[in-house]
Amino acid sequence: MWELARLFGTLGTIAFGGPAAHVAMMRTEVVTRRKWMTDQQFLDLVAATQLIPGPNSTELAIHIGHRRAGWPGLLVAGAAFILPAALIVTMVAWGYVTYGSLPDVRAVMAGIAPVVIAIVGHGLLGMSHSAVKSPWLAVLGLGSLIAVLAGVHELAVLGGATVLAIVVHLASTRGVVATLAGLLAGGSAASVGAQTVAAAAAPFSIGTMFAMFLKTGAVLFGSGYVLLAFLRADFVERLGWLTEGQLLDAIAVGQITPGPVFTTATFIGYVLDGPRGALLATVGIFLPAFVFVALTAPIVPKLRSSPLMGAVLDGVTVASLGLMAAVTWQLGQAALSGGLTLTIAIVSLAVLLRTRVHSGWLILAGAALGWIALRTNV
Repeated sequence: MWELARLFGTLGTIAFGGPAAHVAMMRTEVVTRRKWMTDQQFLDLVAATQLIPGPNSTELAIHIGHRRAGWPGLLVAGAAFILPAALIVTMVAWGYVTYGSLPDVRAVMAGIAPVVIAIVGHGLLGMSHSAVKSPWLAVLGLGSLIAVLAGVHELAVLGGATVLAIVVHLASTRGVVATLAGLLAGGSAASVGAQTVAAAAAPFSIGTMFAMFLKTGAVLFGSGYVLLAFLRADFVERLGWLTEGQLLDAIAVGQITPGPVFTTATFIGYVLDGPRGALLATVGIFLPAFVFVALTAPIVPKLRSSPLMGAVLDGVTVASLGLMAAVTWQLGQAALSGGLTLTIAIVSLAVLLRTRVHSGWLILAGAALGWIALRTNV
């Protein structure tokens, strides 16, 4: 148990780079160095995290803990991976709330925001290569993008994608696929002119905030980047508790700090309600991951081998990419407000596409450029 706590506590403190990097680090530690399991057993756990909602790398840590030490190991590994990252983000949030209104800090965050847009865009491109496996899935992803931009609720989009994926898998005929694709395209075209209307800011409620993060942790499929779509819809558009700029700042903090990207919730919770908000937001968004792993750990082999579950996962994944693309476009309109920010975003995307540079270095460069721009009045 102590070895689990030490391993995942260390990873939660130093594991930069997002879920893909976390998975690679965990494989090195538990397969290559400690030989706790075989490569195939490790890959089975990775596959299992793709079939349930929530933060994949955190769920992988929880699965490994369960495999190593049963139910106590499940709790220890997950908590050890989350806690250091949440504490680091809480300290950053305290500095943000205390000093964030100063011109220098705002300029730094303005330089970081376009880099975040580039990182999300790069992640979208990379995931689409493996997620869009057929013309049908491409149509479903595009339809999801159009639906979100037209104002359809993101949960309705994911639910619709799940139903369509099941129908197409069971029917498995070209005629049905073409019909569904036509209906999806027609419905999207009919609603493309709709506009999303932001409601007036609602009074802050700690219970509502906890429920929002609990819901997000319970239904969010795909990369941590898809988290942007849910946070923007709930906290910017519906409740009006955050501005677009604050959301971008929260995502930037999730990128530059180690551990799960979902600790973005910790940052938002602190901004909204101090330490209490940070604690409840963290518990809310991560709690479903523990529940889902506890439920699915005994049936991992069946989940992995089910064609129907694989088809559902494919449909939900491309719908999640549609959500991600929509929110990237929406946030980009707020972040890319001038020649300098547009240049930072384009150069950052080019560097990510052509090199293996860590995204953290680009964020630091964006912060430096924002600060220099303030000092030189660019």
